[in-house]
Amino acid sequence: MAGIIAQSSVMLCRDMPEAIAFWRHVLGFVVENTFGEPPGFAIMQRDGAWVMLGATDAPVSLLRDGREGLFDAYFWVTDAAAEFERQADRGGKPDYGPCLQPYGVLEFGMLTPDNHLIGFGQVRASGSA
Repeated sequence: MAGIIAQSSVMLCRDMPEAIAFWRHVLGFVVENTFGEPPGFAIMQRDGAWVMLGATDAPVSLLRDGREGLFDAYFWVTDAAAEFERQADRGGKPDYGPCLQPYGVLEFGMLTPDNHLIGFGQVRASGSA
């Protein structure tokens, strides 16, 4: 039987070197591959999670512009408070700090240089998360 083995968000970026540096230094991802010189596309990975970054000259459209509370990407983590502190210490720009959501997830949001909202959550109680 065929199956899905991985998933990746794809985000457009106006400044690829800045975006790659942010995902590496602030969020802790590694560069799996880049394409073009200068890079027009990059594949980033951390702990089995993936994100693809693509260069654009057009204005970057954000998912949450169409619906409040929607993330451009979301990652579940083992320790949301520690992850938040690590990212903030590395120069991350929080949209909001760790807070316990009604759906039982300790969650925070971090903004990328292109203002993509990246969510991070730690399941704290049983429920639909």
